[in-house]
Amino acid sequence: MTRIALIHALAHSVAPINEALARSWPECVRMNLMDDSLSADLARSGTGLDGAMHQRFEDLAAYAVATGAQGILYTCSAFGPCIEAVAAKRPHMPVLKPNEAMIAQAIEAGSHIGLIASFAPTLQSMPAEFPAGVRLTTRLVERAMIALNHGNGEEHDALVVAAARELAAQGCEVIALAQFSMARAQDAVHAATGLRVLTTPASAVEVLRQRLAAD
Repeated sequence: MTRIALIHALAHSVAPINEALARSWPECVRMNLMDDSLSADLARSGTGLDGAMHQRFEDLAAYAVATGAQGILYTCSAFGPCIEAVAAKRPHMPVLKPNEAMIAQAIEAGSHIGLIASFAPTLQSMPAEFPAGVRLTTRLVERAMIALNHGNGEEHDALVVAAARELAAQGCEVIALAQFSMARAQDAVHAATGLRVLTTPASAVEVLRQRLAAD
């Protein structure tokens, strides 16, 4: 059986990706690794993705591989360069950033992409992962993450929907929800805007499965 390591920096990411895997790839064996200090340390350190942070990501990957994982999916979207470094050391296996699959699908879906994030560092790193020339309009809804942290899912979804409506009014053709925790708002955003709405969990599962099948 295929064994996939899911490495999380936010507790809210665990359920969406496990639900996506259970729905689309139930036979996959899932391994969840959580370090919820990663995001907090990044937010308050002021040093960005320094050598120490890179080493933490490498250590998590090494542990996952030692347990027999055949693929790794990081669910934390603000750590792209750290994940790229892990992947570069393991060309023989798929190591995915949480957003790379969604980015590829968003580019195919429309020429003007609306990107919504609820964690500020995501919008410092993720836009650079889109190819040059792609028209990208972003919205940060930090209050949505705060609402989710306080157990208020309805407020979270309403804030995401409001941001999506603004992006639709500006001519965006597809909405991309950057955080795994935002996947819960997908249906509400689609209903409010009529646009195609992409989420990181669904896109990541699809591409990860394809890559392992190809191997």
